Amino acid sequence: MKLFYYLDFIHLKKYGKPITFDTYVHLQHGQIPSMIKNIVDEASDDISSSVLKDTIKIEKVKTARKLMEKIIPVREFTKDDEKLFSETELEILEEISKKFRNSTSDEIEEYSHRESTYKGTKYLETIPYTLAARDSDSKVTKEEIELLLKSI
Repeated sequence: MKLFYYLDFIHLKKYGKPITFDTYVHLQHGQIPSMIKNIVDEASDDISSSVLKDTIKIEKVKTARKLMEKIIPVREFTKDDEKLFSETELEILEEISKKFRNSTSDEIEEYSHRESTYKGTKYLETIPYTLAARDSDSKVTKEEIELLLKSI
């Protein structure tokens, strides 16, 4: 789930808009996209009737600190899949894949807790996209993000 956070917020900070436009919530283990979480939870309950059944499988995995569900692809990312994304979206997908390739979920969690979006909100609060502008790597301002979100 945290990789969706990075997908949206890195794209936002670099190109001025998120990819999924999901609503993120501050939870104990990090920033979670609420709609995506609901879809994955439904798949976890019954993958055979899920819209994700041809895309992922879910396994229970114990980490150093918790029991979690690991999402595993059941097929390769295809050229048809690529057509669903813009050039900049594919660039950020690649960047995130490389950045976190060898990271554990606990390491990604610790990293996400250093983000302004986590530090600037409390448990169960909705995370405003505008908080991304506080990060030193943001190329957009709070006002630019607000203007984008109003135009949608």
